[in-house]
Amino acid sequence: MGLTLANRITLARILIVPIFIAAVVYHSVNYNHGEPTQNLRLLTIVLFIVTFIFDAVDGYIARTRNQITRLGTLLDPLADKAMLLSGLVLLSGPCAESFNARLPIWFVIVVISRDVVLIFGAAIVHFIAGNVVVRPRISGKLTTFFLIVVIGWVLVGLNRTALDWLVDIATATALISATQYIFDGIRQLENHKL
Repeated sequence: MGLTLANRITLARILIVPIFIAAVVYHSVNYNHGEPTQNLRLLTIVLFIVTFIFDAVDGYIARTRNQITRLGTLLDPLADKAMLLSGLVLLSGPCAESFNARLPIWFVIVVISRDVVLIFGAAIVHFIAGNVVVRPRISGKLTTFFLIVVIGWVLVGLNRTALDWLVDIATATALISATQYIFDGIRQLENHKL
């Protein structure tokens, strides 16, 4: 099928990530030197929003134009993870000061650990069973949604008290989804033995 339109949009999302990282870092550098930063802050917000609008668009195109490909199923979650993890790491470190809010390190560790456990779990299931079936879970979608909201909240600079609640909700959905995916993997391994 070649490189579909949906795949090209997904690749564009991946290419936006280093630009987003540079915008956050330069915003922080300018902030620390007392230079104007509003344009760079606006750029970080726009890039972040555009990435997830493109996510919806490429998913819609893939489904409605029968462009679901193996490459797309690999690249789409990679694009999501690249943007989300970049945002989480940057906004929990020194760059966060320029956004007047810092994500807790423990929160970033929970999210990254969840992803690492799920990747290793999928690799084990693939190695033993030969195939990994990942059933989308509402808790996984909620985790992604709340991570987007948490990062967007910091980028825009909204109420800090509400951010603490959002972090707690995102943590809960991340842990629930991790538990569900782990049990899904265990079931696949048990069914393979039968």
